[in-house]
Amino acid sequence: MTVTTAASAMRAEGLTKSFGATRAVDHLSLTLSPGVVGLLGPNGAGKTTLLRMLATVLAPDDGSLTLLGRDPSRPAERLEIRRRLGYLPQSPALYPGFTAFDLVDYVALLKEHTDATWRREECRRVLEAVGLSDAMHRKVKTLSGGTRQRVALATALIGSPELLVLDEPATGLDPDQRLRLRSVLSRAAASATVVLSTHNTAEVAALCQEVYVVLHGQVRFRGTPAELAAVADGQVWVDDREDSQALRCWQTADGTFRHLGVPPTGAEVIEPTLDDGYLLIAREGRSS
Repeated sequence: MTVTTAASAMRAEGLTKSFGATRAVDHLSLTLSPGVVGLLGPNGAGKTTLLRMLATVLAPDDGSLTLLGRDPSRPAERLEIRRRLGYLPQSPALYPGFTAFDLVDYVALLKEHTDATWRREECRRVLEAVGLSDAMHRKVKTLSGGTRQRVALATALIGSPELLVLDEPATGLDPDQRLRLRSVLSRAAASATVVLSTHNTAEVAALCQEVYVVLHGQVRFRGTPAELAAVADGQVWVDDREDSQALRCWQTADGTFRHLGVPPTGAEVIEPTLDDGYLLIAREGRSS
């Protein structure tokens, strides 16, 4: 499936990556433009491998990839991409003996920001943006998991990157911090392309202008969150009792049972959610 837009920050054609006999990304094609783009898919779907290729950490085995108008397979162009790229891996490795400020400053140096005055102001800006004004001079080893995640996010935000690649950015964050993350990413998307992988459909519904469902290393759906929810139109209903014929069924807070599948005659059909559309596509992907 190939998606084409006028001004793209990333274009992939036939992107393929294997690890031994396992094909993690399978001839995947897509084009991403400025805004927030969400990647949904189960564990093992290929999302992390795709993001690592977008972050220039991995090289594809086959296919073509263009990032910010440049070819990452060429060393000089790959270096230029990295200057304009922000990346948050799924399990960021942070130096425990550094303070949060020193770590962000170190990453800024790695990105060739040599002006010490600019770096000091930029480190404060990104740490304050993620809510770490009071913790920026504490050592990383003393911080909670959620706070470390915010330090890693701050390193990705250095220099207001044109392409921001985030793998499960909300991991370990409490509800207030998740709301702050939404604000940070929506501001970043005003002038950049933000690509985030998540298992949280609420984040996709709240943040993303576009969503891709990735299964078995391939794009199985591309559209808006509303269009993903519409996949389940006419296939969600409620009842006072559980229907064993439903694909999925669970009891809600008010005691009724919510069902997904082919509703029986006379069922009380209700409006679907993004979760419903995603579950149907994921189920079809498992059976294909």
